[in-house]
Amino acid sequence: QVQLMESGGGSAQAGGSLDLSCAASGNFFKINNMGWYRQVPGKQRELVASVSKGGRTNYGDSVKGRFTVSRDDNWNTVSLQMRFLKPEDTAVYYCKADGLIGTFLNSENFEAWGQGIQVTVSS
Repeated sequence: QVQLMESGGGSAQAGGSLDLSCAASGNFFKINNMGWYRQVPGKQRELVASVSKGGRTNYGDSVKGRFTVSRDDNWNTVSLQMRFLKPEDTAVYYCKADGLIGTFLNSENFEAWGQGIQVTVSS
């Protein structure tokens, strides 16, 4: 199986910065997409940012120009640099990854989520 371990987050003032990191482990042999989603109580989980294996990035409209997603395939990690934070960025942030587990000759798709990490931005 695949496990995602998130780190970073915490609290910041509006206008400040925070970084998130997520490391994947398990019996995968390929990770296609890695990224971050967030959720606040009573709302649906929404895309923050994702990055494909080829390096193509995708951002939610509300974070464009402020957040930067990156991945390191040597360490199977994905990071999120959050700048110019706003109170509305307050949420639980979840790491997500998808790809293939097993072996090259016997593989199946996987989709994994981290446990979630709190980010709180105060005005």
